[in-house]
Amino acid sequence: MVSRAIFILLSALAGMALFLRAEDASGAFWLYGFGIGAVTGGLIILGEYALRTCSFGIIVGGTAGLAGGLLMTGLVEWVGGEIFDVETFLFHIGGLVFLLGFPYLGLVLGARFGQERFPGPKQRTTDLSWSSSSLKVLDTSLIIDGRIADLCETGFVEGTFLVPHFILNELQHIADSSDSLKRARGRRGLDVLNKIQKMADVDVRIVDEDFPSVKEVDAKLVVLAKQVGGSIMTNDLNLNKVAELQGVRVLNINKLCNALRPVVLPGETIRVFVLKEGKEAGQGVAYLDDGTMIVVDNARRCIGRNVDVVVTSVLQTTAGRMIFTRLKEETEREELQVARG
Repeated sequence: MVSRAIFILLSALAGMALFLRAEDASGAFWLYGFGIGAVTGGLIILGEYALRTCSFGIIVGGTAGLAGGLLMTGLVEWVGGEIFDVETFLFHIGGLVFLLGFPYLGLVLGARFGQERFPGPKQRTTDLSWSSSSLKVLDTSLIIDGRIADLCETGFVEGTFLVPHFILNELQHIADSSDSLKRARGRRGLDVLNKIQKMADVDVRIVDEDFPSVKEVDAKLVVLAKQVGGSIMTNDLNLNKVAELQGVRVLNINKLCNALRPVVLPGETIRVFVLKEGKEAGQGVAYLDDGTMIVVDNARRCIGRNVDVVVTSVLQTTAGRMIFTRLKEETEREELQVARG
């Protein structure tokens, strides 16, 4: 921005100098020169911005079309000058139309041709003018988690993933940490992001949008999601609550995993491997394949063995699900005693 402002100022000073050197310059002509120079510098900056945002095909096609339009204008002017009276008012009007029309049409048609023939690679856009519920802003914890890559491979997730630069910066900061665990987590997140970027059916866009007045990364994600009209994908419970309080839709991958877990009802019998001792006296702890914790009463003596257990109750929390069970042999023994009594 500073370099562009300096360029516009120099353009304005150059315009003022040119008017001061003119022989008929008088009065406030230097002000006109200053203004014309500033406007000219601004137009050049706009042209430079347009060239940066256009693809190579559009630039080449537009340039060729403009050159062809100017050549056609010169040819028509030469032929018309040989046939008609160049001093007539109608001839000058027609010449102006040709001078403006042919180059413009050549520029437009050439740019379109170049865009169709050389569409260029898929861009990482920073254009946030589109607003759609299909836009999903990815959180740092979700990227590090890694399950988003597996979910994308299934084809169940549609739409566009937005990854702001401040999330990339956070991942880079974690990957450069002196702590080995944090460093491994950060590198895993970068690998996961690189993996989903390479998937053919997944559209990942890196956006430059930032909010300097907002300090917290989670708060920036909420502001970005509200600005683009999209949703936030995360596995962070606190971010989930904050975003919902501000009216932003949240896609929590933990809730999805909980919803896909097999249903276990009280009274069912399941076979588990008792892995360790529980918090309460005599308890044993086991886990299902999906990570669900199973608490088994009086199973301390069964640690390291596979046992059949009967489900007594299921506790569902925001953090996950816990299943409370009893040993099947104890349940059958109690039922037998009740039947005899």
